[in-house]
Amino acid sequence: MALVRAKSLVLVQLSVLLLSCFTVLGDEVDLVSPPTYPPVETPKHSWYPYHRPGHHPAQAPPPFHFHPLPYRKPIAVQGVVFCKSCKFTGIHTLWNATAIPGAVVKLQCDNSRYQLEIEATTDKNGYFLIFPQGRKSVTTASNHKCKVSIVSSPLAYCKIPTDLNDGITGAALERSPTPPLQLPFELFSVGPFAFEPPRRCY
Repeated sequence: MALVRAKSLVLVQLSVLLLSCFTVLGDEVDLVSPPTYPPVETPKHSWYPYHRPGHHPAQAPPPFHFHPLPYRKPIAVQGVVFCKSCKFTGIHTLWNATAIPGAVVKLQCDNSRYQLEIEATTDKNGYFLIFPQGRKSVTTASNHKCKVSIVSSPLAYCKIPTDLNDGITGAALERSPTPPLQLPFELFSVGPFAFEPPRRCY
């Protein structure tokens, strides 16, 4: 009977020993467990564009505006040639002047590529119209490079050219008033020009 009590006592002591061991191990596990941290807030990104210091942001190019080229229209030149009265020889006037039929005038245009010359003859009213066409055509883009001058008179008593309205040096083209009817060309005018008798009469 004493032996049974001794065994029971030993079992009780072993149980107590095992419980103490488990308690110690549990404490050690708690000691070596990883530390806990508070939750980290997700960083917020700024969506503003980043520019390097010292550099201005690139600017958009200005809008493109289309400018069409000016319309080029063929030109024509008109004018009248007179014979001055012998009473006014040497005087720049057309008083008592008469028209010269068959007088010759010349249009000259100094273009960059070539030099253009066109002659025309006056009608019975002394009127002439020069309308360059084909390869010798002239447009409103180059009319400022053109001049008209007188060449000759068919009248034996009135053959001396005068510089009235730049008839000798060459008259620049002047745009004529818009005619009532639309023409296939832009009309310019020069003159009037004049020839005069060789000497004055009284």
